[in-house]
Amino acid sequence: MSLQNTHFGAKKIEEMLKNCKSVFFVGIGGINMSSLAHVSKKNGYRVGGSDRVRSALTERLEGEGIDIRYSHDAQNVEGYDVLVYTVAISEDNPEYLRATERGIPCISRADYMGYLMTSYNRRIGISGMHGKSTCTSMCATALIMADTDPTVLSGAELSLMGGAHRVGACKENFLFEACEYMDSFLDFNPNISVVLNIEMDHVDYFESLDHIKRSYRAFAKKVGDGGCVVANFDDANVRDALSGLECRIVGFGLSDGADLCAKNIEQKNGSYAFDIVAYGKLVCRVELRVSGHHNIYNSLATAAVCLECGLSGEDIKRGLEDFGGAARRMEYKGRLNGARVYDDYAHHPTEIKTTLEGVQNMLEEGGRLFCVFQSHTYSRTAALLDGFAEALSVADSVLVCDIYAAREENIYGITPEKLASMINGGRACHGFDEPAAILSSEVSERDTVIVMGAGDVWKIFGKLDLKK
Repeated sequence: MSLQNTHFGAKKIEEMLKNCKSVFFVGIGGINMSSLAHVSKKNGYRVGGSDRVRSALTERLEGEGIDIRYSHDAQNVEGYDVLVYTVAISEDNPEYLRATERGIPCISRADYMGYLMTSYNRRIGISGMHGKSTCTSMCATALIMADTDPTVLSGAELSLMGGAHRVGACKENFLFEACEYMDSFLDFNPNISVVLNIEMDHVDYFESLDHIKRSYRAFAKKVGDGGCVVANFDDANVRDALSGLECRIVGFGLSDGADLCAKNIEQKNGSYAFDIVAYGKLVCRVELRVSGHHNIYNSLATAAVCLECGLSGEDIKRGLEDFGGAARRMEYKGRLNGARVYDDYAHHPTEIKTTLEGVQNMLEEGGRLFCVFQSHTYSRTAALLDGFAEALSVADSVLVCDIYAAREENIYGITPEKLASMINGGRACHGFDEPAAILSSEVSERDTVIVMGAGDVWKIFGKLDLKK
Protein backbone atom coordinates (compact mmCIF):
# COMPACT_ATOMS: atom_id res chain seq x y z
CA MET A 1 0.00 0.00 0.00
CA SER A 2 1.31 3.46 -0.93
CA LEU A 3 2.00 6.11 1.68
CA GLN A 4 -0.31 9.08 2.07
CA ASN A 5 0.45 12.81 1.94
CA THR A 6 1.30 14.26 5.34
CA HIS A 7 -0.66 17.57 5.24
CA PHE A 8 1.45 19.18 7.98
CA GLY A 9 1.27 22.63 6.39
CA ALA A 10 3.97 25.26 5.91
CA LYS A 11 4.03 26.60 9.49
CA LYS A 12 4.51 23.21 11.11
CA ILE A 13 7.14 22.19 8.56
CA GLU A 14 9.02 25.42 9.24
CA GLU A 15 9.16 24.43 12.92
CA MET A 16 10.24 20.90 12.03
CA LEU A 17 13.10 22.23 9.89
CA LYS A 18 14.29 24.85 12.38
CA ASN A 19 17.53 22.99 13.19
CA CYS A 20 17.67 20.94 9.98
CA LYS A 21 20.96 20.77 8.11
CA SER A 22 20.34 17.76 5.83
CA VAL A 23 17.46 16.27 3.80
CA PHE A 24 17.11 12.76 2.38
CA PHE A 25 14.76 12.14 -0.58
CA VAL A 26 13.23 8.69 -1.09
CA GLY A 27 12.48 8.37 -4.80
CA ILE A 28 14.90 11.14 -5.73
CA GLY A 29 14.96 10.06 -9.39
CA GLY A 30 11.43 11.31 -10.07
CA ILE A 31 11.24 14.45 -12.15
CA ASN A 32 9.61 16.51 -9.38
CA MET A 33 11.60 14.98 -6.52
CA SER A 34 14.87 15.63 -8.34
CA SER A 35 13.84 19.26 -8.75
CA LEU A 36 13.06 19.58 -5.03
CA ALA A 37 16.43 18.03 -4.21
CA HIS A 38 18.15 20.60 -6.41
CA VAL A 39 16.26 23.51 -4.79
CA SER A 40 17.09 22.19 -1.33
CA LYS A 41 20.77 22.00 -2.24
CA LYS A 42 20.61 25.60 -3.46
CA ASN A 43 19.01 26.56 -0.14
CA GLY A 44 22.06 25.30 1.73
CA TYR A 45 21.04 21.84 2.89
CA ARG A 46 23.20 18.74 2.59
CA VAL A 47 21.14 16.54 0.28
CA GLY A 48 21.05 12.81 -0.37
CA GLY A 49 18.55 10.36 -1.75
CA SER A 50 17.75 6.94 -3.10
CA ASP A 51 16.12 5.37 -6.13
CA ARG A 52 16.04 1.99 -7.80
CA VAL A 53 17.69 2.92 -11.10
CA ARG A 54 20.34 5.30 -12.37
CA SER A 55 19.07 7.92 -14.85
CA ALA A 56 20.07 11.18 -16.47
CA LEU A 57 18.27 13.00 -13.64
CA THR A 58 20.14 11.18 -10.87
CA GLU A 59 23.47 11.58 -12.66
CA ARG A 60 22.86 15.32 -12.90
CA LEU A 61 22.20 15.46 -9.15
CA GLU A 62 25.36 13.46 -8.47
CA GLY A 63 27.24 16.02 -10.54
CA GLU A 64 25.99 18.67 -8.11
CA GLY A 65 27.49 16.79 -5.16
CA ILE A 66 24.31 15.01 -4.04
CA ASP A 67 24.88 11.51 -2.63
CA ILE A 68 22.53 8.99 -4.28
CA ARG A 69 22.10 5.33 -3.35
CA TYR A 70 20.65 2.96 -5.94
CA SER A 71 18.80 0.73 -3.50
CA HIS A 72 16.33 1.28 -0.69
CA ASP A 73 18.21 0.41 2.47
CA ALA A 74 17.61 1.49 6.07
CA GLN A 75 21.26 2.52 6.45
CA ASN A 76 20.85 5.17 3.74
CA VAL A 77 19.06 7.61 6.07
CA GLU A 78 21.70 7.56 8.80
CA GLY A 79 23.01 11.08 9.49
CA TYR A 80 20.07 12.94 7.91
CA ASP A 81 17.72 15.27 9.78
CA VAL A 82 14.59 15.04 7.60
CA LEU A 83 13.17 12.53 5.13
CA VAL A 84 11.05 13.61 2.14
CA TYR A 85 9.18 10.86 0.32
CA THR A 86 7.03 10.39 -2.76
CA VAL A 87 3.65 8.73 -2.23
CA ALA A 88 4.68 6.21 -4.90
CA ILE A 89 6.69 4.31 -2.27
CA SER A 90 5.05 1.69 -0.05
CA GLU A 91 4.57 1.93 3.69
CA ASP A 92 7.14 -0.86 4.25
CA ASN A 93 9.96 1.09 2.56
CA PRO A 94 13.04 0.39 4.76
CA GLU A 95 14.26 4.00 4.74
CA TYR A 96 10.85 5.32 5.76
CA LEU A 97 10.59 2.69 8.51
CA ARG A 98 14.07 3.48 9.87
CA ALA A 99 13.32 7.21 9.86
CA THR A 100 10.11 6.71 11.84
CA GLU A 101 11.94 4.43 14.30
CA ARG A 102 14.63 7.08 14.85
CA GLY A 103 12.14 9.94 15.15
CA ILE A 104 13.38 11.60 11.94
CA PRO A 105 10.57 13.83 10.59
CA CYS A 106 9.00 12.36 7.44
CA ILE A 107 7.32 14.79 5.03
CA SER A 108 5.53 13.98 1.78
CA ARG A 109 6.75 15.55 -1.45
CA ALA A 110 3.74 17.81 -1.93
CA ASP A 111 3.77 19.03 1.67
CA TYR A 112 7.48 19.86 1.46
CA MET A 113 7.00 21.66 -1.84
CA GLY A 114 4.12 23.65 -0.35
CA TYR A 115 6.45 24.81 2.40
CA LEU A 116 9.27 25.78 0.01
CA MET A 117 7.06 28.09 -2.04
CA THR A 118 5.84 30.19 0.89
CA SER A 119 8.98 32.34 0.85
CA TYR A 120 8.02 33.71 -2.60
CA ASN A 121 5.76 36.72 -3.17
CA ARG A 122 3.87 35.34 -6.18
CA ARG A 123 3.10 31.60 -6.28
CA ILE A 124 1.61 30.41 -9.57
CA GLY A 125 0.13 26.90 -9.69
CA ILE A 126 -0.84 25.30 -13.01
CA SER A 127 -3.53 22.64 -12.55
CA GLY A 128 -5.76 20.58 -14.84
CA MET A 129 -6.24 16.98 -15.87
CA HIS A 130 -4.36 17.67 -19.13
CA GLY A 131 -1.75 20.13 -20.32
CA LYS A 132 -0.14 21.09 -17.01
CA SER A 133 3.44 20.54 -18.10
CA THR A 134 3.01 22.29 -21.43
CA CYS A 135 1.30 25.31 -19.88
CA THR A 136 3.89 25.48 -17.07
CA SER A 137 6.64 25.41 -19.70
CA MET A 138 4.89 28.12 -21.74
CA CYS A 139 4.59 30.34 -18.66
CA ALA A 140 8.21 29.64 -17.73
CA THR A 141 9.39 30.65 -21.21
CA ALA A 142 7.48 33.94 -21.10
CA LEU A 143 8.60 34.80 -17.54
CA ILE A 144 12.24 33.91 -18.21
CA MET A 145 12.39 35.85 -21.49
CA ALA A 146 10.85 38.87 -19.75
CA ASP A 147 13.76 38.78 -17.26
CA THR A 148 11.59 38.14 -14.20
CA ASP A 149 14.04 35.42 -13.01
CA PRO A 150 11.40 32.93 -11.79
CA THR A 151 11.90 29.75 -9.82
CA VAL A 152 10.17 26.95 -11.73
CA LEU A 153 9.23 23.37 -10.85
CA SER A 154 7.69 21.56 -13.81
CA GLY A 155 6.71 18.01 -14.68
CA ALA A 156 8.61 18.11 -17.98
CA GLU A 157 12.05 19.18 -19.08
CA LEU A 158 12.40 22.43 -21.00
CA SER A 159 15.52 23.19 -23.03
CA LEU A 160 15.47 26.85 -21.94
CA MET A 161 15.93 25.69 -18.32
CA GLY A 162 18.22 22.76 -19.09
CA GLY A 163 15.87 20.47 -17.19
CA ALA A 164 12.54 20.46 -15.35
CA HIS A 165 13.44 23.10 -12.80
CA ARG A 166 15.05 26.48 -12.42
CA VAL A 167 16.06 28.36 -9.27
CA GLY A 168 15.81 32.13 -9.59
CA ALA A 169 17.94 34.56 -7.61
CA CYS A 170 14.98 36.63 -6.45
CA LYS A 171 11.94 35.63 -4.36
CA GLU A 172 9.27 37.14 -6.61
CA ASN A 173 7.81 34.37 -8.82
CA PHE A 174 7.48 30.67 -7.98
CA LEU A 175 5.87 28.82 -10.90
CA PHE A 176 4.89 25.21 -10.35
CA GLU A 177 2.91 22.34 -11.78
CA ALA A 178 0.07 21.40 -9.43
CA CYS A 179 -0.75 17.68 -9.65
CA GLU A 180 -4.18 16.58 -8.48
CA TYR A 181 -3.34 12.90 -7.87
CA MET A 182 -4.17 11.93 -4.27
CA ASP A 183 -5.06 15.61 -3.72
CA SER A 184 -1.38 16.54 -3.65
CA PHE A 185 -2.17 20.05 -4.88
CA LEU A 186 -4.13 20.78 -1.69
CA ASP A 187 -0.78 21.00 0.14
CA PHE A 188 0.39 23.83 -2.10
CA ASN A 189 0.03 27.53 -1.35
CA PRO A 190 -0.70 29.44 -4.59
CA ASN A 191 -1.99 32.97 -4.86
CA ILE A 192 -2.50 32.55 -8.61
CA SER A 193 -4.12 29.25 -9.61
CA VAL A 194 -4.73 28.10 -13.19
CA VAL A 195 -7.43 25.49 -13.86
CA LEU A 196 -7.05 24.25 -17.45
CA ASN A 197 -9.71 21.52 -17.52
CA ILE A 198 -11.48 18.95 -15.36
CA GLU A 199 -12.33 15.40 -16.40
CA MET A 200 -12.49 11.89 -14.95
CA ASP A 201 -9.07 10.33 -14.35
CA HIS A 202 -6.99 8.70 -11.59
CA VAL A 203 -9.78 6.24 -10.93
CA ASP A 204 -7.62 4.46 -8.34
CA TYR A 205 -8.05 7.51 -6.09
CA PHE A 206 -10.97 9.66 -7.22
CA GLU A 207 -14.34 7.99 -6.69
CA SER A 208 -16.31 10.16 -9.12
CA LEU A 209 -16.24 13.30 -11.23
CA ASP A 210 -17.92 15.14 -8.36
CA HIS A 211 -15.02 14.10 -6.12
CA ILE A 212 -12.60 15.61 -8.62
CA LYS A 213 -14.63 18.84 -8.85
CA ARG A 214 -14.61 19.19 -5.06
CA SER A 215 -10.84 18.80 -5.03
CA TYR A 216 -10.33 21.44 -7.73
CA ARG A 217 -12.68 23.79 -5.93
CA ALA A 218 -10.64 23.34 -2.74
CA PHE A 219 -7.45 24.01 -4.69
CA ALA A 220 -8.89 27.18 -6.23
CA LYS A 221 -10.00 28.46 -2.81
CA LYS A 222 -6.41 28.33 -1.56
CA VAL A 223 -5.59 31.59 -3.40
CA GLY A 224 -7.42 33.51 -0.65
CA ASP A 225 -9.01 36.94 -0.77
CA GLY A 226 -6.12 38.69 -2.52
CA GLY A 227 -5.48 35.91 -5.02
CA CYS A 228 -6.72 35.07 -8.49
CA VAL A 229 -8.00 31.96 -10.27
CA VAL A 230 -7.36 31.72 -14.02
CA ALA A 231 -10.01 29.35 -15.35
CA ASN A 232 -11.05 27.80 -18.65
CA PHE A 233 -14.61 29.08 -19.13
CA ASP A 234 -15.17 26.79 -22.13
CA ASP A 235 -14.94 23.75 -19.83
CA ALA A 236 -18.34 23.02 -18.25
CA ASN A 237 -16.76 21.02 -15.42
CA VAL A 238 -14.46 23.91 -14.55
CA ARG A 239 -17.39 26.34 -14.48
CA ASP A 240 -19.36 23.98 -12.27
CA ALA A 241 -16.47 23.38 -9.86
CA LEU A 242 -15.80 27.11 -9.42
CA SER A 243 -19.42 28.31 -9.35
CA GLY A 244 -20.04 30.82 -6.56
CA LEU A 245 -16.40 30.85 -5.46
CA GLU A 246 -15.62 33.98 -3.45
CA CYS A 247 -12.38 35.05 -5.06
CA ARG A 248 -11.36 36.88 -8.22
CA ILE A 249 -11.71 34.68 -11.31
CA VAL A 250 -10.20 35.47 -14.72
CA GLY A 251 -11.89 33.39 -17.40
CA PHE A 252 -10.23 32.41 -20.68
CA GLY A 253 -11.60 30.64 -23.74
CA LEU A 254 -12.92 31.00 -27.24
CA SER A 255 -16.39 32.17 -26.18
CA ASP A 256 -17.30 35.84 -26.07
CA GLY A 257 -18.03 35.77 -22.32
CA ALA A 258 -14.41 35.05 -21.37
CA ASP A 259 -12.12 37.78 -20.06
CA LEU A 260 -9.33 36.58 -22.36
CA CYS A 261 -10.28 35.34 -25.84
CA ALA A 262 -8.58 34.14 -28.99
CA LYS A 263 -9.88 35.93 -32.09
CA ASN A 264 -9.17 35.73 -35.82
CA ILE A 265 -7.79 32.20 -35.55
CA GLU A 266 -5.84 30.86 -38.54
CA GLN A 267 -4.39 27.38 -38.95
CA LYS A 268 -0.96 27.01 -40.52
CA ASN A 269 0.36 23.43 -40.98
CA GLY A 270 -1.11 22.19 -37.71
CA SER A 271 -0.11 25.29 -35.72
CA TYR A 272 -2.21 28.37 -35.06
CA ALA A 273 -2.02 32.13 -35.33
CA PHE A 274 -4.53 34.31 -33.45
CA ASP A 275 -5.18 37.55 -31.62
CA ILE A 276 -5.18 37.53 -27.83
CA VAL A 277 -7.87 39.91 -26.60
CA ALA A 278 -8.12 40.77 -22.89
CA TYR A 279 -11.11 42.64 -21.49
CA GLY A 280 -12.03 43.78 -25.01
CA LYS A 281 -8.56 45.11 -25.91
CA LEU A 282 -5.95 43.56 -28.20
CA VAL A 283 -2.93 42.31 -26.26
CA CYS A 284 -0.96 40.90 -29.19
CA ARG A 285 -1.16 38.59 -32.19
CA VAL A 286 0.85 35.38 -31.91
CA GLU A 287 1.97 32.66 -34.30
CA LEU A 288 2.65 29.49 -32.32
CA ARG A 289 5.48 27.11 -33.16
CA VAL A 290 3.78 24.20 -31.38
CA SER A 291 0.93 22.29 -33.01
CA GLY A 292 -2.52 21.42 -31.74
CA HIS A 293 -5.75 23.31 -31.08
CA HIS A 294 -5.32 22.76 -27.31
CA ASN A 295 -2.30 25.06 -27.36
CA ILE A 296 -4.62 27.99 -28.04
CA TYR A 297 -6.05 27.39 -24.56
CA ASN A 298 -2.58 26.94 -23.05
CA SER A 299 -1.57 30.24 -24.66
CA LEU A 300 -4.59 32.08 -23.24
CA ALA A 301 -3.90 30.72 -19.76
CA THR A 302 -0.26 31.77 -20.09
CA ALA A 303 -1.25 35.25 -21.26
CA ALA A 304 -3.61 35.63 -18.29
CA VAL A 305 -0.84 34.67 -15.86
CA CYS A 306 1.62 37.01 -17.55
CA LEU A 307 -0.81 39.93 -17.33
CA GLU A 308 -1.27 39.22 -13.62
CA CYS A 309 2.54 39.35 -13.31
CA GLY A 310 2.67 42.74 -15.04
CA LEU A 311 4.13 41.60 -18.37
CA SER A 312 3.42 43.57 -21.52
CA GLY A 313 1.80 42.36 -24.73
CA GLU A 314 5.23 42.39 -26.33
CA ASP A 315 6.58 40.14 -23.54
CA ILE A 316 3.68 37.73 -23.98
CA LYS A 317 4.10 37.58 -27.76
CA ARG A 318 7.84 36.94 -27.48
CA GLY A 319 7.40 34.18 -24.89
CA LEU A 320 4.63 32.33 -26.74
CA GLU A 321 6.30 32.54 -30.12
CA ASP A 322 9.65 31.37 -28.74
CA PHE A 323 8.12 28.34 -27.03
CA GLY A 324 9.04 25.21 -28.99
CA GLY A 325 7.50 22.62 -26.68
CA ALA A 326 8.46 20.70 -23.56
CA ALA A 327 10.21 17.34 -23.53
CA ARG A 328 7.95 14.41 -24.52
CA ARG A 329 5.22 16.81 -25.67
CA MET A 330 5.18 16.25 -29.44
CA GLU A 331 8.96 16.20 -29.28
CA TYR A 332 10.59 15.58 -32.65
CA LYS A 333 12.98 12.61 -32.47
CA GLY A 334 14.13 12.14 -36.07
CA ARG A 335 13.15 10.23 -39.22
CA LEU A 336 12.57 6.54 -39.79
CA ASN A 337 12.61 5.50 -43.46
CA GLY A 338 12.03 9.21 -44.11
CA ALA A 339 8.92 9.36 -41.87
CA ARG A 340 8.85 12.00 -39.11
CA VAL A 341 8.90 10.46 -35.61
CA TYR A 342 7.60 12.20 -32.47
CA ASP A 343 7.49 11.39 -28.76
CA ASP A 344 4.45 12.38 -26.67
CA TYR A 345 3.37 11.93 -23.04
CA ALA A 346 -0.40 11.72 -23.66
CA HIS A 347 -2.01 9.00 -21.53
CA HIS A 348 -5.69 10.00 -21.24
CA PRO A 349 -8.25 9.65 -24.07
CA THR A 350 -8.86 13.39 -24.34
CA GLU A 351 -5.13 14.12 -24.62
CA ILE A 352 -4.63 11.31 -27.09
CA LYS A 353 -7.49 12.34 -29.38
CA THR A 354 -6.49 16.01 -29.34
CA THR A 355 -2.86 15.22 -30.13
CA LEU A 356 -3.62 12.69 -32.87
CA GLU A 357 -6.12 15.01 -34.55
CA GLY A 358 -3.44 17.71 -34.54
CA VAL A 359 -0.96 15.33 -36.15
CA GLN A 360 -3.52 14.30 -38.80
CA ASN A 361 -3.62 17.96 -39.83
CA MET A 362 0.15 17.89 -40.31
CA LEU A 363 0.28 14.80 -42.53
CA GLU A 364 1.77 15.03 -45.97
CA GLU A 365 -0.55 14.18 -48.85
CA GLY A 366 -0.94 10.40 -49.03
CA GLY A 367 0.78 9.93 -45.67
CA ARG A 368 -0.41 7.69 -42.84
CA LEU A 369 -0.36 8.23 -39.08
CA PHE A 370 1.23 5.41 -37.07
CA CYS A 371 0.80 5.45 -33.28
CA VAL A 372 2.75 3.31 -30.82
CA PHE A 373 0.74 3.46 -27.59
CA GLN A 374 1.46 2.26 -24.08
CA SER A 375 -1.40 2.67 -21.63
CA HIS A 376 -0.51 3.80 -18.10
CA THR A 377 -1.94 1.69 -15.22
CA TYR A 378 -4.49 -1.11 -15.41
CA SER A 379 -7.15 0.82 -13.49
CA ARG A 380 -7.12 3.74 -15.92
CA THR A 381 -7.12 1.42 -18.94
CA ALA A 382 -10.10 -0.56 -17.65
CA ALA A 383 -12.13 2.48 -16.56
CA LEU A 384 -11.55 4.47 -19.76
CA LEU A 385 -11.32 1.59 -22.25
CA ASP A 386 -13.98 2.83 -24.66
CA GLY A 387 -12.47 6.31 -24.63
CA PHE A 388 -9.02 4.96 -25.43
CA ALA A 389 -10.38 2.93 -28.34
CA GLU A 390 -12.23 5.91 -29.81
CA ALA A 391 -9.29 8.29 -29.38
CA LEU A 392 -6.67 5.93 -30.81
CA SER A 393 -8.84 5.17 -33.83
CA VAL A 394 -7.94 8.65 -35.11
CA ALA A 395 -4.63 7.13 -36.20
CA ASP A 396 -4.37 4.92 -39.30
CA SER A 397 -2.35 2.22 -37.56
CA VAL A 398 -1.99 1.66 -33.79
CA LEU A 399 0.52 -0.66 -32.11
CA VAL A 400 -0.69 -1.29 -28.55
CA CYS A 401 2.18 -2.19 -26.23
CA ASP A 402 2.14 -3.93 -22.84
CA ILE A 403 0.35 -1.85 -20.23
CA TYR A 404 2.66 0.05 -17.86
CA ALA A 405 1.78 -1.23 -14.38
CA ALA A 406 3.32 1.60 -12.33
CA ARG A 407 2.03 1.01 -8.78
CA GLU A 408 -0.61 -1.60 -9.69
CA GLU A 409 -1.28 -5.30 -10.23
CA ASN A 410 -3.56 -6.45 -13.03
CA ILE A 411 -6.70 -7.34 -11.11
CA TYR A 412 -8.84 -6.07 -14.00
CA GLY A 413 -8.04 -8.71 -16.61
CA ILE A 414 -7.12 -5.96 -19.05
CA THR A 415 -4.66 -6.75 -21.88
CA PRO A 416 -3.20 -4.98 -24.91
CA GLU A 417 -5.06 -7.52 -27.07
CA LYS A 418 -8.40 -6.39 -25.65
CA LEU A 419 -7.71 -2.72 -26.31
CA ALA A 420 -6.24 -3.40 -29.78
CA SER A 421 -9.33 -5.37 -30.81
CA MET A 422 -11.47 -2.26 -30.21
CA ILE A 423 -9.32 0.07 -32.33
CA ASN A 424 -9.59 0.50 -36.08
CA GLY A 425 -6.16 -0.57 -37.31
CA GLY A 426 -5.10 -1.79 -33.86
CA ARG A 427 -2.50 -4.50 -33.22
CA ALA A 428 -1.20 -5.77 -29.87
CA CYS A 429 2.56 -5.93 -29.35
CA HIS A 430 4.79 -7.22 -26.55
CA GLY A 431 8.11 -5.74 -25.55
CA PHE A 432 9.59 -3.05 -27.75
CA ASP A 433 11.44 -5.15 -30.32
CA GLU A 434 8.14 -6.20 -31.92
CA PRO A 435 6.64 -2.72 -32.52
CA ALA A 436 10.07 -1.43 -33.57
CA ALA A 437 10.32 -4.16 -36.22
CA ILE A 438 6.80 -3.41 -37.52
CA LEU A 439 7.53 0.30 -37.84
CA SER A 440 10.88 -0.32 -39.54
CA SER A 441 9.25 -2.54 -42.17
CA GLU A 442 6.02 -0.61 -42.77
CA VAL A 443 6.50 3.16 -42.52
CA SER A 444 7.55 5.22 -45.51
CA GLU A 445 8.62 8.76 -46.32
CA ARG A 446 5.21 10.49 -46.28
CA ASP A 447 4.12 8.90 -42.99
CA THR A 448 4.27 10.26 -39.45
CA VAL A 449 4.95 8.17 -36.34
CA ILE A 450 4.01 9.18 -32.81
CA VAL A 451 5.18 7.19 -29.79
CA MET A 452 2.74 7.87 -26.98
CA GLY A 453 2.42 7.12 -23.27
CA ALA A 454 3.51 8.08 -19.75
CA GLY A 455 5.42 4.89 -18.95
CA ASP A 456 8.66 3.57 -20.47
CA VAL A 457 7.51 3.41 -24.09
CA TRP A 458 10.30 5.87 -24.90
CA LYS A 459 12.68 2.89 -24.76
CA ILE A 460 11.55 2.01 -28.29
CA PHE A 461 13.69 4.84 -29.67
CA GLY A 462 16.83 2.85 -28.79
CA LYS A 463 15.59 0.14 -31.16
CA LEU A 464 14.85 2.40 -34.15
CA ASP A 465 17.41 3.51 -36.71
CA LEU A 466 16.46 7.18 -36.56
CA LYS A 467 18.07 9.77 -38.80
CA LYS A 468 18.02 13.50 -38.21
